[in-house]
Amino acid sequence: MRSPAIASGKISRMRILISNDDGYLAPGINALAEALAPIAEIVVVAPDSNRSGASNSLSLDRPLSVQRAANGFYFVNGTPSDCVHVALTAILDTKPDLVVSGINNGPNMGDDTLYSGTVAAATEGFLFGIPAIAFSQGTYGWEHIDAAARHARDLIQRYYEALPRPCLWNVNIPNRPYEQLNAVVATRLGRRHQSEPVIKAKDPRGKDIYWIGPPGACKDAGEGTDFHAVAAGQTSITPLQIDLTHTSQLSALAKALA
Repeated sequence: MRSPAIASGKISRMRILISNDDGYLAPGINALAEALAPIAEIVVVAPDSNRSGASNSLSLDRPLSVQRAANGFYFVNGTPSDCVHVALTAILDTKPDLVVSGINNGPNMGDDTLYSGTVAAATEGFLFGIPAIAFSQGTYGWEHIDAAARHARDLIQRYYEALPRPCLWNVNIPNRPYEQLNAVVATRLGRRHQSEPVIKAKDPRGKDIYWIGPPGACKDAGEGTDFHAVAAGQTSITPLQIDLTHTSQLSALAKALA
């Protein structure tokens, strides 16, 4: 693969910032870093613990600390968005060519992308004008995580040059052996039914506590969706955008306000 980084007529190695929401000790980010190290200069900046479901939140009510693990990974006592923000504005001397997030323990498809810290880390890179990709596995449990990491590297090597600048891709990889990861399709986000109710319990002092319930079943998992692709054993790539404007309602709203 040709690197985009060219200086003084010499081609330099690609620079990749890696983050996640499962924390810097998670098997997914370690497998991804190991797979990408041969093809790029990598820097890993990830949360100090699991921050799943953090979405795009930034910590504005307290200062953040950055520490470095024995393997060279940086870890931050904050959200995935915090990690990428701090990396791009304080840790790195030069802008990376690509931001990747994951590999997440389990899928990030359909409505789940709104809550996903994995997608949020990639989104933060995108907001800084950098191509960004969020990687997740199709099911929970880390099965075939090394295969998923190799497959993620293949996707970067194969498609990086053709990526729009910037872009935000959400990629879900089936939990399969590497040899079976040979079908890649472009998809749209599916939809889920309403989430299950919260689970009520008691803490040790007898006070009521509430656990967020599991996500709802698939509502729209038809052909062309990310749900359909992963269920069929295909790697799903969904291009995302940030503009939440409901454009079809703009003219009606303007008339109402006139």
